[in-house]
Order: sequence, then C-alpha cells, then structure tokens
Amino acid sequence: MPRIAIIINHQAGSTEQVATARIEEILRAGGLEPTITVAEDGSQIVAAAKQAVADRFGTVVAGGGDGTINAVAGVLVGNPITLGVLPLGTLNHFAKDLGIPGDLDQALQVIIAGHRIAIDVAEVNGKLFLNNSSIGIYPDIVKHRETQQRRFGKSKWIAFFWASVNAARRYPFLDVQLDADDESLVRRTPFVFVGNNAYTIDGFDLGGRKTLRGGKLSLYVAQRTGRLGLLGFAVRALFGRLRQASDFDALLSDEILIRTRHKRMRVSTDGEVTMVDTPLRYRIRPSALEVIVPAATDASN
Repeated sequence: MPRIAIIINHQAGSTEQVATARIEEILRAGGLEPTITVAEDGSQIVAAAKQAVADRFGTVVAGGGDGTINAVAGVLVGNPITLGVLPLGTLNHFAKDLGIPGDLDQALQVIIAGHRIAIDVAEVNGKLFLNNSSIGIYPDIVKHRETQQRRFGKSKWIAFFWASVNAARRYPFLDVQLDADDESLVRRTPFVFVGNNAYTIDGFDLGGRKTLRGGKLSLYVAQRTGRLGLLGFAVRALFGRLRQASDFDALLSDEILIRTRHKRMRVSTDGEVTMVDTPLRYRIRPSALEVIVPAATDASN
C-alpha cells in the first residue's frame, strides 16, 4: 500500500472530535498506509513535516487550521511531495477555497481519491503563505490577543475582542510606499492586505478566491478611517470578509514592494505574526505546491 504521513495539530479547533484510530481505519480501507503524528505545537508540526520529507513520503497530510497547513506547506514547497488537507481548524479558509469538505470522513475520501493540482503560493521576504498576509492593525491585534490569553487565560474570542478595543484606542497608522509593476502608491493607512491570488468581490464583501492558479498577488490598502472603522477592518480580516469600496485601493501584481520608516515590523502570514525586516518584498510563486483536492476543484480552478 502507498505510504502517507498524517500530521495532526493537537490544538486544532476540532481536535476533540478527531480519533486517530478512525483516520487510520478509513485510510487503510482506502488502500493507503498512514503514519500518524500528533503534534503539540508549531515546532513539532514543522519537525514532523521535515521528518516526513527525510523519510521520502510521497504525500503529507496536514490536519488542523490554516496555520497548521501553512507550517507543513512551508516545508514541502521545493520538494516533490503532495500536500493533503484535513480541515480541523476554526475558519479553514484554504480548504474552503479549494472545495475540500469540512466533514472529516468526506475529507479523508478526497485524500483516498488522490486528485492533484498544482497551486500558487506567495511569500514575503522568503516566508511562505497560502492565504494572505497583512501589516497594520490586524497583526497588532493578534499579538496582543496572544498576550491576553497567556496572562489572563481568556478564550481566543474574548482576548481578540479586548485586543481590538485596545488597538482602536491607540489609533495606529502606517506611512507606506507601495510599488507594484509600474504603479507606486504613497499612503497613510491602518491596514495593508496582500492575498495569494485575487479575492472575489460579492457586492461590497471581499470573501474567498475562485482560483489559486491565477499567478497574481492581490493588494488592498485601507484609507483613513475612524476608530470603529479600525475594529471593522480587524474583524473582517479575521473572518476573510474584507470590504472593497471607495475607502480601499486595490490592484493585482506579480510582485509588491512595501517600504516604511520602520526597520522591522509585525507581519501576519496566514494568522501567524512575526517580526520581519523591511522593506517587505512580496512575490507569487506559480504552481509551486501540489495539493490533493476534489476532482470538481480542477474544473473551477
């Protein structure tokens, strides 16, 4: 039977409902030989993915939310290995955009069927992301949410609320210069959003993506707004529901360069916040990652 590595994030939102024995049973019934690793944190996820590469697995499946998928994909890109996805997180933007079902049994059947496509990935200063990256109020809120949780043991959503309120009080803005193709923008903004491929616009909502094979980055830059508007940006960024109206600049490009007076700044990539040296150089990497998807996704992508 073909070997397959499964890496499950123990902290994923749906982990309580996951039985590794059931995953193994279904995959074996489908003709696959799984090796399952349950990781306690991000470092263990990355270590397990690196071990799977060293052990020459042809397919590595990431079970968790968008952060888990990003961590595993970051190891696989550049290797002849296919990524599988079990969407066990809270929001699962990546899985939804690829049409991967949220039901565990159905997602396992997608893995068994093994239909593959090559998709684009994006990166900022060499750090990979599958969904989007942002600077400004959103990574600031995420960082303060983590602090609230560590200090006071609050739930993720309560901590996010208080971190958002604190950020709005500070009323943070960035002075940025954005260069993309032959266009240059100078803006004072609370929020810059860069997506891996174009996000669809439904009325005034910026939601999911129709394709991850368009070969373009999407850039959205918020104009000045009040404190309540800042909260709205942060909440919509979290749920992938930004609004594109007259208060946004938007464009598509292969590469984007962002300059600011800060030597280092917080940057969010698929929900993970790290300090990154400036300037920020974003680029698209077309067809850099092979992913297992439902057969119908091939037609829609």
